[in-house]
Amino acid sequence: MKKIQTPADLQHLYESLRKLMRIRETDPNPEENSDFTSPKEFQNKSILLVCGRGGCKASQSDMLIEKLQSAIRKEGLEEQIQVILTGCFGFCAQGPIVKVVPDNTFYVQVKPEDADELIHTHFVKKMYLERLLSLDADRNQVIRNPEQMSFYKPQMRIALRNCGMINPESIDEYIARNGYAALAKVLTQSTPEEVIQEIIESGLRGRGGGGFPTGLKWQITRKAVKSPKYVVCNADEGDPGAFMDRSILEGDPHSVIEAMAINGYCTGAAKGLVYIRAEYPMAVEGLRIAISQATEYGLLGKNIMGTDFSFDIDIKYGAGAFVCGEETALIHSMEGKRGEATVKPPFPSEEGYLGFPTNVNNVETFANIPTIILKGADWYNKIGTEKSKGTKVFALAGKINNVGLIEVPMGITLREIIYGIGGGIKNGKKFKAIQTGGPSGGCLTEKHLDLPIEYDTLQAAGSMMGSGGMIVMDEDDCMVAMAQFYLGFTVEESCGKCSPCRIGNKRLFEILNKITSGKGTEEDLRKLRDLGQVIKDTSLCGLGQTSPNPVLSTLDNFYDEYVAHVTEQRCPAHQCRDLTVYYINPKKCTGCTLCAHVCPVHAIAGERKATHIIDPNICIRCGSCLEKCRFGAIYVY
Repeated sequence: MKKIQTPADLQHLYESLRKLMRIRETDPNPEENSDFTSPKEFQNKSILLVCGRGGCKASQSDMLIEKLQSAIRKEGLEEQIQVILTGCFGFCAQGPIVKVVPDNTFYVQVKPEDADELIHTHFVKKMYLERLLSLDADRNQVIRNPEQMSFYKPQMRIALRNCGMINPESIDEYIARNGYAALAKVLTQSTPEEVIQEIIESGLRGRGGGGFPTGLKWQITRKAVKSPKYVVCNADEGDPGAFMDRSILEGDPHSVIEAMAINGYCTGAAKGLVYIRAEYPMAVEGLRIAISQATEYGLLGKNIMGTDFSFDIDIKYGAGAFVCGEETALIHSMEGKRGEATVKPPFPSEEGYLGFPTNVNNVETFANIPTIILKGADWYNKIGTEKSKGTKVFALAGKINNVGLIEVPMGITLREIIYGIGGGIKNGKKFKAIQTGGPSGGCLTEKHLDLPIEYDTLQAAGSMMGSGGMIVMDEDDCMVAMAQFYLGFTVEESCGKCSPCRIGNKRLFEILNKITSGKGTEEDLRKLRDLGQVIKDTSLCGLGQTSPNPVLSTLDNFYDEYVAHVTEQRCPAHQCRDLTVYYINPKKCTGCTLCAHVCPVHAIAGERKATHIIDPNICIRCGSCLEKCRFGAIYVY
């Protein structure tokens, strides 16, 4: 492959590669049938797109790919079928996923041992393998097309537009999806000021949590006098349960590289740095491959596409410190210093990496840029709400049926996400709360279900958008213990530079420990609120300023649970071990001895066919006996 020396070279390559990609985007047979007669084009060529990242890889999708290829060889179909590894489809609860194109059939929970049957049934018998198709919301009808699934219907994929569609390790496939066309457009048709104005008018705000207007940040960096300047991609995703940025980098790394180059052109930077945690080996390797390919094609390096613009990208590794998600702490870490936040101003846009102007955006923010450039600010501005434009990627996790990665227009309600896309609460349990924004966010309850999701409404409700983590909780979750868990995480991750965060959060955590162990007082409840507010008002950076949110929001919405822990020495959800007692109802116990056999500390005594007894002084409240009892004889108080 020769280097792409002009935008015309890129266009010619796009046109030739586009023909190969069209097969993935057509559905010649949209009817819902149990069998089909495929047109000649489909008979001649089919592609199996297989998710090979994240949870699917953990569920043996790499072995599945090998088995599919082996099955194809057995049937002699090597010329008709190609297997391609892709990024995340998003529907993690149903992985591993195999999508057959061009007929757009979506097989779910495919195991390696299903490979032979899938290939034979779908391609030899020309039948759908119905047992591997998804079921509708009522679980009484199979669904073949993802567009008909309640999980995908409300979604709009912009940042995730290529995830699950292309091989992330192929720059050709990215170019065939209009990749690097936005870079060519800005280099040849627009001034840096015009591009920045386009981003401003789009209304795009930072997707890393702060929500600062993206175009304005670019403009400030552009106007900074000092040089050289730097572009930094913040890929230090540290929220528990969050995997938005990782999935974009694993499934579509070139979109971030292209956007960083566009940012460099706009701000006057010739150097880009991706700060990524070392715990993301697949994302790191994907970035390395993508940077190497872009350099080989002439899309990074000197005089890109024959212009006087030059831009290179390096990778910087983080050690997994949550505080390094804050941009000044991130910059210090890249410089080889302790990852500690500093007082702003000066802001990184004016004085950042090595003391020079630095534009910092997170992965998802960058992933939106090429599409905005190609489709225009007016198009993007019409998506979302008045103050929160576009879409947002969320990692949906917890006690919900459809765990996964979703991208939805701003303004969608929590109810639509939880009961529509998410398919409701697991095991028919009652919804209790949802934690948005990770450890820095707050708990929202049933009264917030119809709240439109946007930056300002979430903040007004005592939570925040954050980088996009959503943890759903049901009736069995203790909200006091939940606040204790998140605060414990923050205490461990604090850089310790300012005393409100270093000492204040430690004191908050100690009070929560007292309450969950049955030693709390009503005075402790007042201290929690007062101290939490002081920490919010006086901490140095966003980590400390938002760390009390889980405590304050649960005090506001679940105060009765705190009171029960303190005044009744009782955990209503039976989750706090020190406030929980297991006992056996003698009228229901049959003496089967199963509970005694599973007890890890031998706290249960009794002869066979005689009533058993639990010694509360030995019992560790692990719940094994409750889980195994077949007669409902074990109770929790």
